Amino acid sequence: MTAPEAIALWYAQNLTTNPLQGWIQNNIVPLILLGIAIILLWIGGRGDNAGVARRSVGLLVGLVALGIAVSGTGPQVGQFLASLITG
Repeated sequence: MTAPEAIALWYAQNLTTNPLQGWIQNNIVPLILLGIAIILLWIGGRGDNAGVARRSVGLLVGLVALGIAVSGTGPQVGQFLASLITG
């Protein structure tokens, strides 16, 4: 099978990555967030509240970026941010 035939077969089967994306969103992302929460609680237990606050702000920025990437609303968010600057 040549490369064009393989590509045609792939398109004919209508293969997507949606099941894999759904599995990652439903399983991997919550595990990562749980791990981050445990680390923040451990740091807070040592009395480093400033460190927890600093890491929490970074976590929130990361979660916003993850939400934009997962929802596919990147262009709309970019247009909104650009409209804040340009008016």
